[in-house]
Amino acid sequence: MTLLSANELRLAYGHQTLLDGVTLAVAAGEKVGLVGRNGCGKTSLLKIIANENQADSGDISARRGLRIGYLPQEFEIDPALSVYDNIAAGAADVVDAITRYENGEGTETELGEYLTLIEHTDGWNLDARITALANALGTPPLEAETGPLSGGEKRRVALCRALASQPDLLLLDEPTNHLDSESIRWLEDFLKTYSGAVIFVTHDRYFLNVIATRIIEISDGKAYSHPGNYTAFLESKAIRQGIAENAEKKRQKFLKDELEWVRAGVKARTTKSRSRVDAFYKVKDKDAPVREGEMDLLIPPPPRLGNTIVDLEDVSITLGDRTLFRHLNLSLEEGQCTGIVGKNGVGKTTLLKICLDQLEPTTGTAILGKQVKVNYIDQSRMQLDGTGSLLDEISDGSEKISFGNETLGARAYLKRFLFSDERINERVDLLSGGERARLMLAKVLKTGGNVIVLDEPTNDLDLQSLRMLEEALAAFPGTIICVSHDRYFLDRICDQIVAFEDDGVKVSPGNFSYYLEKRQARENAARAQATAANRQAKKRTAAKQDKPRKLTLAEAKELETLEDKVMASDEAVTALQEKLSSPEVQTDFEQIPLVMAELEAAKKTADDLLLRWEFLEEVKANTPNP
Repeated sequence: MTLLSANELRLAYGHQTLLDGVTLAVAAGEKVGLVGRNGCGKTSLLKIIANENQADSGDISARRGLRIGYLPQEFEIDPALSVYDNIAAGAADVVDAITRYENGEGTETELGEYLTLIEHTDGWNLDARITALANALGTPPLEAETGPLSGGEKRRVALCRALASQPDLLLLDEPTNHLDSESIRWLEDFLKTYSGAVIFVTHDRYFLNVIATRIIEISDGKAYSHPGNYTAFLESKAIRQGIAENAEKKRQKFLKDELEWVRAGVKARTTKSRSRVDAFYKVKDKDAPVREGEMDLLIPPPPRLGNTIVDLEDVSITLGDRTLFRHLNLSLEEGQCTGIVGKNGVGKTTLLKICLDQLEPTTGTAILGKQVKVNYIDQSRMQLDGTGSLLDEISDGSEKISFGNETLGARAYLKRFLFSDERINERVDLLSGGERARLMLAKVLKTGGNVIVLDEPTNDLDLQSLRMLEEALAAFPGTIICVSHDRYFLDRICDQIVAFEDDGVKVSPGNFSYYLEKRQARENAARAQATAANRQAKKRTAAKQDKPRKLTLAEAKELETLEDKVMASDEAVTALQEKLSSPEVQTDFEQIPLVMAELEAAKKTADDLLLRWEFLEEVKANTPNP
């Protein structure tokens, strides 16, 4: 069943055409990932679908009574309302229907319609759903005021608001921004089982791969639909581009051959020769396939680093009555990229400030090398002035910029970051979130430095720009510190992970997937140790009993089949361990945590069965023969 369709949508702002005849349809239950360059029109398309903006031409057709939930990139929540009231505002129609139905307001037909809406949206459980959403996404307490909340906390509230009413069509613009890894995994699980349709814009490639059943790419004002997830989209796009390039080669060869014929001249202009001339001009006027520009991200060569870069020894930090971490030892080396991960609010940005000598630790010593020159891209992008043009922002209006120890043309430099001549004199405050992120990179990276500090650098960057940033950082010979929740990004560039866990901060070599593997191994070892301790405790308890108890008839029957179950559970654990070690899984970053979860559950089942079998065998041994 088609929920919504858009036909020949066109939208332009001044000289820039965003949508040029976009046509698409969304069916019930579909999960559609919307991808494309920053500024290509993804957010504008979502606004048109959500009826918050109007296209210049074209039309939207929606199923009657279609309920749409929308999380915009630039959202607003009412600062005068509590967290609960702001979330509940997303289900205002449901709340109104419940109130009217309970008060008997309306005719019998209207009351029936209210009841249908309530049951369709599971409205009777709205309060419980709001509480569950808030807990899962880590919002502040439901009774808290929203005015003083941080931008990240407000975004979580806005996401809960979009999800609360269980709409038929859910529109999400960068839903993973400001979410930690655990919250992103919860959102993945939620959307995979969500009965409604979803259209979402995200830079998170793992998220796209796990959720999307179809990818729609907006490119040069057109919409290209690709069935399947992100991996399938990349394969399909490569085929599409290959076909276009082959067609262009044939067109160029035809033009070359015909041009030689036309220039040679024809003495007798027959109908056939005129048709060749007509064919030449017809093919000549065809548009060549548009080549996608790629951000040419330049990082100046770093100045020489000394022997000491950042050294933390036995560092603890307490802010107010809250201790964020204790006894942390951390040393950063030249050419090393360190990723910092953990839930929001645990102290990641505080750790950055200690590393950069902006905050004194409560105990311990923190040393920043004397030859360190830092480039810092902050989480809020507040280093952009925003009142002038792009040229003002990057070079104070000058035509030249200082690039490390060199001088470059400011306009040529901005073009490397995909800003055309027409846009260089536009106001910064008119840029999209992704364009601001690109301008931020251009502004900060040009100053050089030997230590690059990135606080959530992937927010708002499009997929192509992300890849270019990853490649540039991987080739950077200096030192990098990065706070990020982007699992793909952390896997590609990091060789050390600092992880904020429930029982303290752990420093682990390798990328993020390797850290997850080692954390799983630690948790498995701790569980095995706890199981062994529990087993010993039960043995001691049994030994203290004055009179050995006897097997019951049910226990005797259970014991007859228990040994086979123990062997089967051990075989299941072995099979999963082999699967986890297989090349297919080790090269598939999505499968690793899934197989690990299966293995953990299988080990717990095996431990429980073995413990039960040993206990019943011991009781049987103490049971006197009749």
